[in-house]
Amino acid sequence: MKTIIIEDKERVEEIITRCDICYAGITDLEGNPYVIPMNFGYQNGVIYLHSGPTGSCIDMLAHNKHVCITFSIDHELVFQHPKVACSYRMKAKSVICRGQVNFLEDIEEKRQALDIIMHHYIDREFIYSDPAVKNVKIWEIPIDRVTAKEYAAPHNR
Repeated sequence: MKTIIIEDKERVEEIITRCDICYAGITDLEGNPYVIPMNFGYQNGVIYLHSGPTGSCIDMLAHNKHVCITFSIDHELVFQHPKVACSYRMKAKSVICRGQVNFLEDIEEKRQALDIIMHHYIDREFIYSDPAVKNVKIWEIPIDRVTAKEYAAPHNR
């Protein structure tokens, strides 16, 4: 079994779009890693997340806007020999994206981002009240760097 680097943009986007959550890694105020699972939307090289308008994550991002977003699919425990522990490996595909958070403030841009997030999960139209849109923090993360890998791929690939 081997690890394959995925460079094809379509394969990378397929991994992202098949995920139902992502993991957002940020840096806390003491400089330590802080990772949270989040719902997301993705379109044209940009990841969209949402949260409440205040809180510890917002405080952390005000201090350091760098984020690392991880996506992972197709998890399966595989092995080469059932009695040899070190022959076991988790088969999976993953994408790691890095960028900086921009917070959207324009109400129409926020509605568009909410549509992108919602369309990731369900194909229908939504309406959003002005108070609800004003009270949500929209994270826009243009992807600066991306890496993708397939783990435990057969050697013949």
